[in-house]
Amino acid sequence: MSWFAKIVLTGAVVEGAVAVVAFAMAGVTALAASLVGSAVAFGAQVAAVASLRPGMKAPVGEFSRRFVAGMAARAVSFAVVAAVMIGLNAVLPPLWVATGYLTVLLSLLFAENKFLT
Repeated sequence: MSWFAKIVLTGAVVEGAVAVVAFAMAGVTALAASLVGSAVAFGAQVAAVASLRPGMKAPVGEFSRRFVAGMAARAVSFAVVAAVMIGLNAVLPPLWVATGYLTVLLSLLFAENKFLT
């Protein structure tokens, strides 16, 4: 199985679990909010892994540049989630946006070494 298939499968399972919990606890609005946060986190993690993966066996300079690019993708995703939480707080509950974002981001971050090998 390719690294991309692994990350998509893992992300989909975690995102689905968060969405089910959000819907069960707070309804459709929470479901939508958790999916928005989860999607941003998923995009950031795919970008980070895609940028770092080719540099895994590269010299330190190249590896460092790719590592920083992955961290920058995550930082931009945090800014996007913050903007969504501030700008759409009347439509999407910020708690569920943050829950979806953090759950998917941290799950994929801890599983990242499986995608990089």
